[in-house]
Amino acid sequence: MKKYSALTKYIKLLKNDNAGEWICDKENDGSSERPMHLPFVSYSIAVNNLADDIYKFAKESDEIVPSKYAEILQANGIEWGYDSMMKADASGLDAQCILALLIASLRAERFCDGALLGFIKSGAVIRWLKRLQELDEA
Repeated sequence: MKKYSALTKYIKLLKNDNAGEWICDKENDGSSERPMHLPFVSYSIAVNNLADDIYKFAKESDEIVPSKYAEILQANGIEWGYDSMMKADASGLDAQCILALLIASLRAERFCDGALLGFIKSGAVIRWLKRLQELDEA
């Protein structure tokens, strides 16, 4: 079995998946009796499972310490920010940096609703997973 197959199996799963959708409160009017709920992203089962598997892999792996993702990105010339992460050329990155990108994309969601959806819809997450697949086949 390949080392990263627990993650790379999501390449196929995400290709035909809507990933998630924004849920906006259209039923409440914002009054004190009917306060509006903030918009949020409802992620697909595949995305939720991927997130769980990324954290599980990182926890069980000796390749990365999950809390060190920002330091790993910085060491590879990548800022922990949407634009820098999106523009990162995955083709020359090692597995540790790819794992850091995946963890950073999950962590970004905690600070900015929809960040993970952006990384997925843009193709960045699949690009990163494909790099792990290449490393598995090398």
